Amino acid sequence: MIFDAILGRNVKVYEPVNLYGCEIGADTRIGTFVEIQKDAVVGRRCKIQSHTFICEGVTIEDDVFIGHGVMFTNDRYPRAEDPEWKLERTLIRKGATIGSGATILPGITVGEKAMIGAGSVVTKNVPPRATVAGNPARPL
Repeated sequence: MIFDAILGRNVKVYEPVNLYGCEIGADTRIGTFVEIQKDAVVGRRCKIQSHTFICEGVTIEDDVFIGHGVMFTNDRYPRAEDPEWKLERTLIRKGATIGSGATILPGITVGEKAMIGAGSVVTKNVPPRATVAGNPARPL
């Protein structure tokens, strides 16, 4: 379902999806079973594969590839009993690639044209054009 999302020209959405309160740039493709929450921004010409979760506070710049089942988080210390939580913003720079099954912890910046290996857990910023993989993700 698409609720109050702002979609740019020629955005392709393959339902079912859950998009609400987010902004999606022109010519972006979004696969099935993707959820993009409020206050998330996806740039132009991105490709977001199925079963990916993009939470509040994530900004994805133009020309980014997000593989299947990528998980973003936005709270470093989540607690069920604590209604007060601190949103930590995440930034994925232009032209980056995030492999399937990766998890991106909150407060991270992935540099321009960086590559994240499939299944990686990204715990620190990734420099531009770097390739990282593993748990935790380390430069190759």
